[in-house]
Amino acid sequence: MIEKSRTLLVCSCEDSMPLDVSAIRKGCPGSKVETARHLCGTEIDLFKKHAAVDANLTVACTHQQALFSELLEEMKRETPVAFVNIRETAGWSRDAKTAAPKMAALLALGAEPAADIPMIALESEGVTIVYGRDEVAIDAARQLAEDLDITVLLTRPGDIAPPRGIEFPVFKGSVRAAKGHIGAFELRVDDFAAPTASSRGKLAFGASRDGAISSCDLIVDLSGGTALFPADDLREGYLRADPRDGAAVERILNKARGLVGTFDKPRYVTFKPDLCAHSRSKIVGCTRCLEVCPTGAIAPAGDFVSIDPAICAGCGGCASVCPTGAASYALPAADQQMRRIRTLLAAYHAAGGTDAVLLLHDSSHGDDMIHALSHHGDGLPANVLPMAVNETTQIGVELIAAAFSYGAAGLLVLTHEKPRHDETALQSAITTGGTILRGLGFSENAMGIIATDDPDALSAALAGFQPGPTAKPSATFLPIGGKRQVQRLALRELHAVSPAPVEQILLEKGAPFGRVLVDQEGCTLCLSCVSACPTDALSANPDRPELRFTEDLCVQCGLCEKTCPEKVISLEPRLDFIAIEAGPVTLKQEEPHHCDRCAKPFGMKSTIAKIREKLAGKHWMFSGENIDRVALLGYCDDCRAIAATERALDPYAGPMRPKPRTSEDYIREREIELKRAEDESRD
Repeated sequence: MIEKSRTLLVCSCEDSMPLDVSAIRKGCPGSKVETARHLCGTEIDLFKKHAAVDANLTVACTHQQALFSELLEEMKRETPVAFVNIRETAGWSRDAKTAAPKMAALLALGAEPAADIPMIALESEGVTIVYGRDEVAIDAARQLAEDLDITVLLTRPGDIAPPRGIEFPVFKGSVRAAKGHIGAFELRVDDFAAPTASSRGKLAFGASRDGAISSCDLIVDLSGGTALFPADDLREGYLRADPRDGAAVERILNKARGLVGTFDKPRYVTFKPDLCAHSRSKIVGCTRCLEVCPTGAIAPAGDFVSIDPAICAGCGGCASVCPTGAASYALPAADQQMRRIRTLLAAYHAAGGTDAVLLLHDSSHGDDMIHALSHHGDGLPANVLPMAVNETTQIGVELIAAAFSYGAAGLLVLTHEKPRHDETALQSAITTGGTILRGLGFSENAMGIIATDDPDALSAALAGFQPGPTAKPSATFLPIGGKRQVQRLALRELHAVSPAPVEQILLEKGAPFGRVLVDQEGCTLCLSCVSACPTDALSANPDRPELRFTEDLCVQCGLCEKTCPEKVISLEPRLDFIAIEAGPVTLKQEEPHHCDRCAKPFGMKSTIAKIREKLAGKHWMFSGENIDRVALLGYCDDCRAIAATERALDPYAGPMRPKPRTSEDYIREREIELKRAEDESRD
């Protein structure tokens, strides 16, 4: 919740929106609320007064944030001031008179501390390859030559006039493979050749070779062919345009000139390899993150995966689908994002708001849509609470469960009509979250995605959205910990406050919750599944032959199923609220065999009995005069050695082995067979 000592400066923007101070105080209890009519103009001294003395200050205006920030610099204020937009998001709306609870909620959310953003440094010295096919690439290289270190690579060039002088290197070649990122690209080039010095009528090239390697900081791709990278628009330092589109070519050239120096890039994803369930012993299990990464930033690395932060574009899909929490989003972390939702909804309800619909959006697209809707339309409904996230594709089941457990009546995600990132992870989270909500008695249409670039379409979708029953009473838990921990916590709290709680909900294949089923008849308790399980959901009993399972730890990675030599393991995706609260359950157990000599337990009764049945009287070591060796099968390791010594058993005693067959034996037999055949033919 908001700090008790925080001061809120709330401006009505020249009375263009109503202010209900009492509702704001209810949503932000203990805060000092000051109102103004023209804070950025005639009442600017009120801002200066509070900025000079108030340690925790929130200003309900983002329109004039630049002006306020300039004043703060002049005052040399070191403590940051929070700026919150309540005008476009709440005050400029057809429902402005009833939007006070939303204003209080947005002010409370604005006071939440900002996330610490981990950064990495990328360096570019401007070494650039212009990859093209004709004079367009040559002309582009000439424009960049004064600012960048240029090399031109032409793929299957036609007739190109030789340059008057050597302004920059020009080579022929076709890129077969590319990897890397800004400051560290590497190209593998086939048909590579340098131009001949004697080129006269057209640029001629010498002998070519395949497999040439070239490194560079930037790539300007004007080849007009297939992009060198997946999701090429998200690969910083790779600039691609259709060579026939002059305006597009000019745009990427202007951008290329600015990509020299050291750049700070957020480390979007925090990765903990020890939690990864990708594979064990070269058997592949979980591949969820590999399937949703649009840029190829994730690659297998033995038992785990590796995430290249320099290539990662920050979509957060890997963190959304990661079942163990090995990959977690850092802008902000899952628990901090859940606390933001908690603050928003708690303040809204405290101020008297009802039927809250949480609208999640990214800052660029969502803010533009809300701005247009408030300036040229009806604005957002009073019960729609907008909250910006870094990328909508980062939304996972934990955020959905938290929103509804904290009392949201609905959850909508605003995305582009043509998404910037692959939305597979988001769709998966919506599907799993929707199944869980419906199973707990929430509305069939409690969630949805609004994919539009039209503010009017957004307005129509919000007006037609009918939220269903809410959690009563709302949960108030404080999420702290890693993704998997807060996810389980949110689901338990959601179950506790749901309209129609049930013990079990069946989920779709691929969901990160479920149980392991074992065919007891076929299981030999070899426990290979235990060693393969990355989360310790499967465990052994150190005191007896027993396989145990803890459903709360299972992420349905499938490693146990693929590792089992008897193929008796299967998975059942489900969310069992009783099972995840319970401890380990026994999947298979047997009585241990006690040594026939010292009574020490070892092995299993059934296994010893099967071995005796298969060997007694059927194998030379346990038949005839060696029949007494059958008793040794019931001894432990120590007693078996003692008994063998006492009985003077020769481990090498046995029937004579057949003489080894040599090539001469086969040749001799073949000659005999041929001679026999000749004799028979003469007869």
